[in-house]
Amino acid sequence: MQIGRYKLKNNLIVAPMAGVTDRPFRMLCKRMGAGMAVSEMVASNSLLYGSEKTMRRANHEGEVDPISVQIVGADPKMLAQAARYNVDHGAQIIDINMGCPAKKICNVMAGSALMQNEKLVSEILEAVVGSVDVPVTLKIRTGWDKTNRNAVNIARIAESSGIQALAIHGRTRACAYTGDAEYDTIRAVKAEVHIPVIANGDITTPEKARFVLQHTGADAVMIGRAAQGRPWLFREIEHFLQTGTHQLSPQVGEIQAVLIGHLDELYDFYGEHTGLRVARKHISWYTKGLPGSAVFRHRMNQLESVDEQMGAVTDFFEEQKISSERLLYEGELAA
Repeated sequence: MQIGRYKLKNNLIVAPMAGVTDRPFRMLCKRMGAGMAVSEMVASNSLLYGSEKTMRRANHEGEVDPISVQIVGADPKMLAQAARYNVDHGAQIIDINMGCPAKKICNVMAGSALMQNEKLVSEILEAVVGSVDVPVTLKIRTGWDKTNRNAVNIARIAESSGIQALAIHGRTRACAYTGDAEYDTIRAVKAEVHIPVIANGDITTPEKARFVLQHTGADAVMIGRAAQGRPWLFREIEHFLQTGTHQLSPQVGEIQAVLIGHLDELYDFYGEHTGLRVARKHISWYTKGLPGSAVFRHRMNQLESVDEQMGAVTDFFEEQKISSERLLYEGELAA
């Protein structure tokens, strides 16, 4: 998988997710098998460049190459400026968001709302590509709604504008994250363009990754929600694609160490006060479906110190080890 001058170690990519794909999560997913991880979206409004949130999102210290940063906005000049700002702060690939379905993004005609205006799409892509000397990629959906699937048109515009790779979420903006992802549009796009195409949406298992790659002909898959609390999914998929066999479920002790390391990085990155709160959702994702996790997660949200949080996580996983050496979810326990 090649994006401009960067050759990825495989074709498994972490999807950009607001509030999730911060530097600690990106670095963790790369360590656990992902070939690339795209940052959570960075606003193109220059008034926000000095904000703590934007500065944190532009922090790539220690991150493994290539560093891909997603920008969002609707004004070609502002997006070009944002691209230059992020390249100056370490971005090696710039990704443009035309896939986010959130109302607060679409209401300002950014994200997937841009797919309604193909002329503006062309202006934005040409402005950003022309503003930086690094590869520029684009993320879109299949269309605005089910009667307006224009991903093929957008893909043609992207290729002619110099976009180096195109990620497509297999839903329209109107579908948001409901219903099943449809992959036929992704296949149609792949047949029309010569740049790498990355398939995204509902890729939750190694088998599904193989199916989507085969069905669409895509060059890579992009995984988002399924990796929340399960960053080892990338190595499981890579193993399955290479061998056709499944890895054993990870050992409880390994995932305990992974989570504790992740928490340490969150506390360091955000500071203890904010890190404690950010950590809660990750702990919830890691433990969902494990025996006794419902009670544990409820109690976790009431803990107000880093020491308490770390202690509770350690105790929870020590209890898991009593039942099984390897991670065993409640459905598997019953079986």
